[in-house]
Amino acid sequence: MTNRESRKKRHNRIRARLTGTKEQPRLVVFRSSKYIYAQVINDDEGRVLVSASDLSLKKGTKVEKAVKIGQEIAKKAKTQKIEKVVFDRGGYRYHGRVKALAEAAREEGLKF
Repeated sequence: MTNRESRKKRHNRIRARLTGTKEQPRLVVFRSSKYIYAQVINDDEGRVLVSASDLSLKKGTKVEKAVKIGQEIAKKAKTQKIEKVVFDRGGYRYHGRVKALAEAAREEGLKF
């Protein structure tokens, strides 16, 4: 089994238990080899409420970019009056870029 297949299997297992509602949407992280993406999703309506990615960021390491995306997603969520979210790490280990994004979002005021 490849690493990608293992991650997808873990993600499906996690998603069986996690859902985002209107009151507490789901903060999803997707990490590619080059970029990192974050979305706040309401699963009841199937809508993406807020999204951010580091596609436009040029300077900094991958971890520094993840911190900026965490701050950006939290600020955008606050403008939509979203205070609490459920964190969906997408099958990735809570380590490195995923951890940096989550901690930056927490510091900006998102609760999860």
